[in-house]
Amino acid sequence: METLMNNNTTAQQAMDLESKYGAHNYHPLPVVLQRGEGVYLWDVDGKQYFDFLSAYSAVNQGHCHPKIVAALVEQASKLTLTSRAFYNDCLGEYEKFVTAYFGFDKVLPMNTGAEGVETALKLARKWAYEVKGVAENEAKIVVCRNNFHGRTISIVSASNDPDAKKNFGPFTPGIISVEYNNIEALTAALADKTVAAFLIEPIQGEAGVVVPDQGYLKNCFDICKKNNVLFIADEIQSGLGRTGKRLACDHENVRPDILILGKALSGGTYPVSAVLADDHIMLCIQPGQHGSTYGGNPIACKVSIAALSVLRDEQLSENSERLGKLLLAQLKNLQAQFPELVKLVRGKGLFCAMVITQRNGNSAWEVCLELAKNGLLAKPTHGDIIRFAPPLVINEKQLIECVAIIRKTLSVF
Repeated sequence: METLMNNNTTAQQAMDLESKYGAHNYHPLPVVLQRGEGVYLWDVDGKQYFDFLSAYSAVNQGHCHPKIVAALVEQASKLTLTSRAFYNDCLGEYEKFVTAYFGFDKVLPMNTGAEGVETALKLARKWAYEVKGVAENEAKIVVCRNNFHGRTISIVSASNDPDAKKNFGPFTPGIISVEYNNIEALTAALADKTVAAFLIEPIQGEAGVVVPDQGYLKNCFDICKKNNVLFIADEIQSGLGRTGKRLACDHENVRPDILILGKALSGGTYPVSAVLADDHIMLCIQPGQHGSTYGGNPIACKVSIAALSVLRDEQLSENSERLGKLLLAQLKNLQAQFPELVKLVRGKGLFCAMVITQRNGNSAWEVCLELAKNGLLAKPTHGDIIRFAPPLVINEKQLIECVAIIRKTLSVF
């Protein structure tokens, strides 16, 4: 039997173990990480990197934030799980805290982002039948093309990505896809009286940080209200300070009917997701109709309170807004400096992307490999796009240092 990994495991050994014993459902950058703190990561060889992915925005508060880790450790030593068969002394406190924090009547706690999305879809359908009066099994959900809401069967049914869909059918019916950032397309779709909800990422993350036109979200919300359709915001990646506001919807003063949160809801220390809505929606679900053994567990509750407190107390949304403007301006300077390589830059807050011109074998993957050599970790998406999303605890000096690394890397190509 092969020995288990230990502190002396080499990078190649670690990668070989994953390849031999793990499903091949990811293609990671060949970097084996061992430790993290704040904006930094270290690999098994002790090399230090800036983290410019933030675990897809799960570690907005920085790696191993001491207040969040302390909350986890303290609760883990007392009580970890009761299931919802019984009350515990943490869940009510968390529910009061998170509903006040975001201004909703009720929260339904779950674990992962995909569970959060599934929960929102079930809730919207239940509301459609019991409140809106849609005939049973006729309710439809409208989504946007190029979305990424997760990997479950129902969620990939809403995708148009071949990698997500091919050979995973048959798919869940009742889902309509419209073009993102296209008000006319949404207006036409919502004319159907059986539509229960419109599900949207306020900024499309996995698609490559696609930012819609100013006013698009507000127009979408208004059209939903006009047609008695629920507006569901998937803020799992775009929320919790990432775009320079507490929620990306806040940029247009849009309050979703249903809000989905995850990732940074725990600061990257524990799987926590949440669905928030007001009573007239949330109370459509009664005992026995939806749940999760781990949903609302004591550790998750304490960790989430700590994570949200850090966001508020350390003013991370404000830091993201201020430094996000600097990062976007610097990336645009690099686009002007390397016009043949950098096709486009875009973003909002510390949520930016660079579109790479693929030529002579150069791709976003190759650029990310070179960035890693130079001490910065980022990950490509869709072949030609690199996301830049550092932890929101980054400071201006560190950000300028990172821009210098990106400039040095681009000059190689």
